[in-house]
Amino acid sequence: MRNFVVIDAPSNLGLRPPAPGTVPGCCKLAGALRERRLVQRLGAAEGGVVVPPRYDRGDWQEGDGVFNAAAIAAYTPRLADRIEHHVRAGDFPVVLGGDCSIQLGASLALRRLGRYGLAAIDGSADFRHPGNSSRVGAAGGEELALGTGRGQRDLTDLEGLRPYLRDEDVRLFGMRDGDEDRAELAALKISTVTVGELRAGGVARAAADARRSLETPELDGFWVHLDADVLDPSVMPAVDSPDDGGLFPGELAVLLRTLVGSERCTGLNVTIYDPDLDPDGRAGTLLTDLVVGALEPTPGGTA
Repeated sequence: MRNFVVIDAPSNLGLRPPAPGTVPGCCKLAGALRERRLVQRLGAAEGGVVVPPRYDRGDWQEGDGVFNAAAIAAYTPRLADRIEHHVRAGDFPVVLGGDCSIQLGASLALRRLGRYGLAAIDGSADFRHPGNSSRVGAAGGEELALGTGRGQRDLTDLEGLRPYLRDEDVRLFGMRDGDEDRAELAALKISTVTVGELRAGGVARAAADARRSLETPELDGFWVHLDADVLDPSVMPAVDSPDDGGLFPGELAVLLRTLVGSERCTGLNVTIYDPDLDPDGRAGTLLTDLVVGALEPTPGGTA
């Protein structure tokens, strides 16, 4: 049986404001999933809260690089410290975000420990960087680029450990068909499987193939990153960028459970769900049920 430890990382530093004078509500994700008894249902230990700096973009303008960069650069090592502590102890951290920039904390923590892979289940690649876009700014849409060493040095080279992830150690699932990043990612040999490809080849098969590819001796393990926007907005409207053509709950359940069920999987992030956009709470309940269902033990299984 795994020792689950739930860590709150309620950072919204990597998202643009949903409206002038407001801040992104994904910082409430952890509280919403806890309210649905995620900790108790997993039989998890308390990992506490890594409190982020205040959201304040100041006088940032387009072209200034990543906004809240200094705050993210300060927050990432503190989150990494917490994750590293539990991974070293043999625990399985379940990190509740927050926006996707919290993945930098997990990537940095694991880079300190060795060479780890990443299975990212996300509706987009989050691979915007100065080499392919003039709109760099929101780290929550750039964390994979930053994690693989692309972008400004104060975020890509924390502790002199750039890159935190090697391109060939990343597996992406759930991008929408026709995503404009596919060509660049393919050239870099970053593995991607779109929603259409998952359905055409079978979700279970794609997940199993990726899992085997991450269970190689070259890797010390791998981390799973789950962005709620991988789900279709008909079932998960409570995200900052809802795009049609996403996965449905049964498909995500198979994908997530297969990946986290590996003995080489060392932890999981959950990100982007925004309770402010979920007035009846259905989306939050669905997300909680999917996470718990993926991690619950099965006869002869790891989780």
